Amino acid sequence: MSFEEESFEHTLLVVREVSVYKIPPRTFSGGYKCAEWLQSDKIWSGRIRVVSRNDRCEIRLEDPTSGDLFAACFVYPGQRDVAVEPVLDSSRYFVLKIEDGRGKHAFVGLGFAERNEAFDFNVALSDHDKYVRRELEKESGGGDVAGEESQIDIHPAVNHRLKEGETIRINVKNKISSGSGMLSAAGLTGGHAGTPKPKVLSLAPPPSGAGKIRSPLPPPPNDPVAARIASTSRSTGLKGTNDSVKHSTDSLSDFSQLQKNLPSTATSGSTAASGWAAF
Repeated sequence: MSFEEESFEHTLLVVREVSVYKIPPRTFSGGYKCAEWLQSDKIWSGRIRVVSRNDRCEIRLEDPTSGDLFAACFVYPGQRDVAVEPVLDSSRYFVLKIEDGRGKHAFVGLGFAERNEAFDFNVALSDHDKYVRRELEKESGGGDVAGEESQIDIHPAVNHRLKEGETIRINVKNKISSGSGMLSAAGLTGGHAGTPKPKVLSLAPPPSGAGKIRSPLPPPPNDPVAARIASTSRSTGLKGTNDSVKHSTDSLSDFSQLQKNLPSTATSGSTAASGWAAF
C-alpha cells in the first residue's frame, strides 16, 4: 500500500505532561546544553502526542484539557536530525524545530519529567523511520520484499523440512528397569512386562503362647553371666555344708547332755519350779 492511498493517522506515543522552554541561540556548532536554560524561560507545559501520518511524523504539543494545538514539529523522511536534536548534557531534553504552517519556524526546548518517557519518545521516532523505509522498499521492489522476508533460506545440507505427504515414524522403546534392594526383593518395583517378577519373600509369623520351648539352649561356654551364676551357686552349697559340719562339732548345739544333769522338776515339799530357776 503506497503513502497516497493512506489517509489515516497512527498515534505512536502520548505523554501527559512535558515542558517547553525558550532557549537562547546556539553559541557554538557543537549543540545545545540544557544547563543554560533557566526555570524562568519555561513558556508552556502540557501534553505531547507523536503521530505518524503518511511519510511524515508530527510531534504535536496540545493542551491536556481542551486538546488545542500549541505548536507542531514536522519530521520529514531523512530530516530527523534537523527537526529533533538531543542536547549534549542530558537524555531528557531535546530541541524541536516548530513551524506555524506559513513558512516560519523557531527552536524551542522540550523537557520530559522521567527518563523512560524520553526513551519512549526516541523509540517512537525510530519506529516511524523503519515504517517509512519498509514502504519505500515495497514500492521500489514491486511488492516482492514482503514475500522475500517471509521466506527463510535454508542451506541444502541442513534442509530437513518434510515434503508434501511425507511422514516420520518414531519408535519408542521402553527402558527395562533393573530393581535392586528391598523393594525389588519384595516385588514392589515395576519393570517391563516381559521380565518375570521376583519372588515375594514372606516373613514367618511370631510364635504363639501354645508352642513353648521344651528344653532351653545351654549358655555359651565363655558367657561371663553364666559363669558368675554357677560360682554363686557353688559357694552357696559349700557354705551350707560347712554350717552343718560346724553345727555337728559344736558342744552347745546338743542340749541332751545338759538336760540329763538337771535336777528333777518335781520334788516333795518344795515349790514346783522349772527351767533355770530350779537349777
